[in-house]
Amino acid sequence: MVMAVSFERYGRLYYLDPGPHTPKVGDRVLVPTDSGPEVAECVWAPQWVSEDIGGLPECAGPAEDEHLERDERNRRRRAEARLTTKRLIRRHELPMKVIGIDYLDADTTFVIYFSAPHRVDFRALVRDLARGLQARVELRQVGARDEARLQGGIGPCGRDLCCATFLRDFEPVSVRMAKDQDLPVNPLRIAGACGRLMCCLKYEHPLYQEFQATAPRKGAKVVTPEGDGTVVGHNVPSDSVVVRLNDGGRRCVCDRASVCSPRQQYETAHRPAPEDTAGGGGTA
Repeated sequence: MVMAVSFERYGRLYYLDPGPHTPKVGDRVLVPTDSGPEVAECVWAPQWVSEDIGGLPECAGPAEDEHLERDERNRRRRAEARLTTKRLIRRHELPMKVIGIDYLDADTTFVIYFSAPHRVDFRALVRDLARGLQARVELRQVGARDEARLQGGIGPCGRDLCCATFLRDFEPVSVRMAKDQDLPVNPLRIAGACGRLMCCLKYEHPLYQEFQATAPRKGAKVVTPEGDGTVVGHNVPSDSVVVRLNDGGRRCVCDRASVCSPRQQYETAHRPAPEDTAGGGGTA
């Protein structure tokens, strides 16, 4: 059984083992963290999954009134800390942008995430924040990808950002992946909300690599079920190629397997088995 929760509305999903509990979508539950149980909202009710997933933290049960009051109190403190931090940043004239704030009430510690175009000397700012918030303060600078993950948003596809919902690690993405998928190498077309290359360029890249390794290249002469022709295009999602026939220049779409060389291998693999014509009797 697996369930999913989120600490923020439309935020990152975290997967849990529901254990003996059966929360419904929208219920508040307790999630074990390094700083103690925290309140989160159930996004996916417990359900069976075909794969055996181990190592998931176990849900600590439904959130009681005292937990909800503590969570609301911590939310107010984070909101107040954000306003105080922005005010002091302006006072110190630092090129910093507040991205997110965590509050660990067990240690009375604020962890403030910020972005900046370069390294910033924030020692004086930390001292003023500690006095103003009456708590211990940690400042952590994050990059563009982490900024998008913490803030969330909508991608060019119209869906919530992958990094803010389900991606755990950022894998390297290159322009070569866009070229292999015949995408326009235009930063405005292949960049995500963070300004870097979209993480989703990596999702289908292995499929394109496998297709290009076995499919005939553009300009190759091939034999199709409709006649001889020349490959003029590829359609990777449908696993097919576009062929311009020699007879009249008509174009047709053929399965990749039907034009792969040698043709005899395809016919052997797909031709119906011949009926046994030997008969059951012998010669006189």
